[in-house]
Amino acid sequence: MIGRKNMGRASPVLLILLALGFFFATYNLFTMIFHYRSGGNREGALSSDPIIEMPESARNLKNAKLPFHVALTATDAPYSKWQCRIMYYWYKKQKELPGSEMGGFTRILHSGIPDNLMDEIPTMVVDPLPSGLDRGYVVLNRPWAFVQWLQKATIEEEYILMAEPDHIFIKPLPNLARVGYPAAFPFFYIKPDQHEKIVRKFYPEEKGPVKNIDPIGNSPVIIKKDMLEKIAPTWMNVSLSMKDDPETDKAFGWVLEMYAYAVASALHGVQHILRKDFMLQPPWDTELGKKFIIHYTYGCDYNLKGELTYGKFGEWRFDKRSYLRGPPPKNLALPPPGVPESVVTLVKMVNEATANIPNWGTE
Repeated sequence: MIGRKNMGRASPVLLILLALGFFFATYNLFTMIFHYRSGGNREGALSSDPIIEMPESARNLKNAKLPFHVALTATDAPYSKWQCRIMYYWYKKQKELPGSEMGGFTRILHSGIPDNLMDEIPTMVVDPLPSGLDRGYVVLNRPWAFVQWLQKATIEEEYILMAEPDHIFIKPLPNLARVGYPAAFPFFYIKPDQHEKIVRKFYPEEKGPVKNIDPIGNSPVIIKKDMLEKIAPTWMNVSLSMKDDPETDKAFGWVLEMYAYAVASALHGVQHILRKDFMLQPPWDTELGKKFIIHYTYGCDYNLKGELTYGKFGEWRFDKRSYLRGPPPKNLALPPPGVPESVVTLVKMVNEATANIPNWGTE
């Protein structure tokens, strides 16, 4: 592996570029969400059953109580560190409650060197991709990190939850997978059937119809360890191949690695149980319902009347991208009256974590 040099603080120019990247990614997702809210939602015509889609052969299968290992990939940037600390705080709280099948925890740190959270969060350090191979798309390190971790780590549990730093467990999470079938969250903007020409570059016709590719990313997914060991190298290779193809790179953009996982799974004949109760994403999902995880990837902007301001900064706002250089302060202001339950809960949970995590602000 190629070593990294000058591993100190990020330069202002780099932070500006990161901020711009996040802005355009958020804008693109916002436009997709606007379409979704206007009637383009795959789930809209479905019942309230949290299982959107399940292979017929999985319907009568049920796991015994089986713990799963929680694993997430992370960088050594302050932006990643503070999210990991909050995520780990809520993992520890929910793990011990009735209904949980959460087992061990690993932060897979793909910086290549240890950081100052090694004693706080169970961590394995792995290598980043060789310099320049990710071409500024840091998420390409995720499949490579999982490949290394699966090869090197001793994992006691038979199942693995692939999670992300910006996940908060809002209640104990059981093992949603069934024997032979992983569980995944369906993303409305992952639409392999609408990109058949591109998908066929990586999923040839002899493998079957494009509908075999699930509308998912790699996270959140609960999957059997031996199944992930087979998929992960393919996921890595498909991700790199997609990034190398200009047409695919342009079409898939910041969700390229998600498509790569979906395609890699299909190449191995793996079908996922699609669980819309796996997580919610404020501000678009307004109620907690019976969901298990909050994914705070989108900015939450409201005026003082509690109205969502749709793509522009609100008088009240919470956006993780406001804290690229360091963690949010303790005791964030709560949203104004009228803001949905999901957003209020998110801010309250962030505040509880920051109030109780030792030495908050030292990321």
